[in-house]
Amino acid sequence: MTANGRRIRKHRLKADINVVPYIDVMLVLLIIFMVTAPLMNLGVDVDLPDSNAMSLEQSKEPMVVQVDAGGAYALVMPGDDRPLAVSAADLQARIKAIVNQNPKQAIFVAGDGSANYQKVMDAMVLLQSAGVQKVGLMSEPKHQDGN
Repeated sequence: MTANGRRIRKHRLKADINVVPYIDVMLVLLIIFMVTAPLMNLGVDVDLPDSNAMSLEQSKEPMVVQVDAGGAYALVMPGDDRPLAVSAADLQARIKAIVNQNPKQAIFVAGDGSANYQKVMDAMVLLQSAGVQKVGLMSEPKHQDGN
């Protein structure tokens, strides 16, 4: 005690680091990155090379889904060369029934060269929703004379 009756308190220095501001800054940065990450999907322009790759050997005859220039679908069954015109719902139902019987059935999409790319992608989405796991894309082989 001192002469006037007051107690003197000795203040000790705190050696602990206050981490609360750092946690606040981390949470703000986390929120910023969570919001901006989905917006960072940038596309890259790719000039695909030409190829003279050989076709893969198939043990079974594949089923072919054709997409014409107007976006209409046709189905070519294995062993049958005649395309059968089908609607999107009919195509999905037929493919679903075939995949239920034979899950390893090879299915290719043959899109017309002048068809809208979205129509070919829509055909692939239909096949995926019907339970097809793998889809191949068909093309014409490149001729040596450039045609």
